[in-house]
Amino acid sequence: MVHEVVIQNGNKMELHLCAEHAAAKGYILPTVPVTQILKQFAATGKSLKAQKAAARCCEACGLTFAEFRQTGRFGCATCYDSFMPSVAAIIERAQSGAVSHRGRTPKRIEGQADRAAVRRQLIKEIESAVAAEQYERAASLQGRLHQMGAEKKPPTEPTT
Repeated sequence: MVHEVVIQNGNKMELHLCAEHAAAKGYILPTVPVTQILKQFAATGKSLKAQKAAARCCEACGLTFAEFRQTGRFGCATCYDSFMPSVAAIIERAQSGAVSHRGRTPKRIEGQADRAAVRRQLIKEIESAVAAEQYERAASLQGRLHQMGAEKKPPTEPTT
């Protein structure tokens, strides 16, 4: 059936036609049920992003992201760079939001790993202090970094 509602100047006019009369009036009737068309349309919209991600491939070995998802293995070292945005999201989801190692470290490098983590944190704090124009705080953090034995060049101001 065809149901048409036309509203002109506040007047509502409804037209209800069976398939035979609708075809006689020139309406083009779908051969597939409308619900099936809408389901296909909705499925296409949802999977468009997934299709684009699956279509990406590694420049070096030609592995597609869909193949990686299927096997769980990369084809070469370049695959890490090619698929990093998607892989980072997968790793983050699998590790409850952690994107860096949070597990136990071997006893032989335990102290080194702790120092490296402290250094990385200091560098982040220095960068944020410089961004916030807190130069005295950045200088004191820089001093702490140098005391640890790390060499971090102070950020340079752009010249105009």
